[in-house]
Formats: sequence, C-alpha cells, structure tokens
Amino acid sequence: KFLSRAVAGVEMKDLKSLADEAKKAIGSGVVAIGNASADGKGGVVVSVTSDLADRFNAVDFVRIASEKLGGKGGGGRPDMAQAGGPDGSQIPAALEAIESALRQKAAG
Repeated sequence: KFLSRAVAGVEMKDLKSLADEAKKAIGSGVVAIGNASADGKGGVVVSVTSDLADRFNAVDFVRIASEKLGGKGGGGRPDMAQAGGPDGSQIPAALEAIESALRQKAAG
C-alpha cells in the first residue's frame, strides 16, 4: 500500500508524527507526507513499515523528493527519512515522483 498526503503549515517534527500515525493505520506499506511551509519551502517525510524495510528504503525516496523541491539530498533511516528544499510549490510533483519510483521498485 502507498499513502501520500500534501499538508500545509505543519512543522517537520509533526510530519514525522503524522507519518507514524498513517503507517499504523495502513498496517503494511509506504507513507509519504509533504508540506509546504508559509515561507514557501517544502519538506517531505517518508516512512516504511517494518515488514517492507528490507525492500524499500525511505532515504532513497526522500532523495527523489528533495530533487523536485530543489534540495540537496535528505536523510534518515531506512524506515523513516526526511528531506526539504526551497520550492514548496513542487510538493505534489515530489509525491508523484515518490509514487512512481515505488511502483518501479515494486515491479522490478
């Protein structure tokens, strides 16, 4: 399962909590939450359930998102990672890029 949401005005630490709650709700899957802040910057958190952490690495997905947001990478753990960039208007594109990469990895 893949769940993605774009939110606004949420701090990065709160994005992690939202991702944890969503991860519990779906049971097994990948969660991506993107946020555009009031200053125009964007942030993304990706969380992977423990049963899929050996197949999908959250850090790989946030790096893809960071590129879309004009950022320089991102980081974290295989099960939870975050990234940001100066262009919060690209949150929808960043979430779509994560979903596309996830589908490719799941298929291959």
